[in-house]
Amino acid sequence: MNDNDDTVYVGNAGKDAALDRGWLLGHFKDPADPRHSEDVEIKWGVHPRGDERAHWVTGEERTALLVLVSGRFRVELPGRTVLLAEQGDYVVWGRGVGHSWYAEEESVVLTVRWPSLPGYATSP
Repeated sequence: MNDNDDTVYVGNAGKDAALDRGWLLGHFKDPADPRHSEDVEIKWGVHPRGDERAHWVTGEERTALLVLVSGRFRVELPGRTVLLAEQGDYVVWGRGVGHSWYAEEESVVLTVRWPSLPGYATSP
């Protein structure tokens, strides 16, 4: 919902996320939209129990932060597994670190990635 001001956007993460595969902010939003950013991407990920990344991400060119809002969410990184089990648990990894994930329970995860790179996408 735009607040009738080109510099302010007021919305609901759950509702807005459903419109763009979970992504709320990034280079992929219209340049006139206050949610457009070439610096950072933010995702509100809602994952049913058993949801998992189909393919391991390789060649990652961004830094990522995942924060558990609710549920139980496992992140697989090279040589280790990180379990996000309590609200507020988080993990950060840098450029060049591959990853995958699995929702052990229905989970909501806030993801922040930077920079926001046009033309860069991973398969789901």
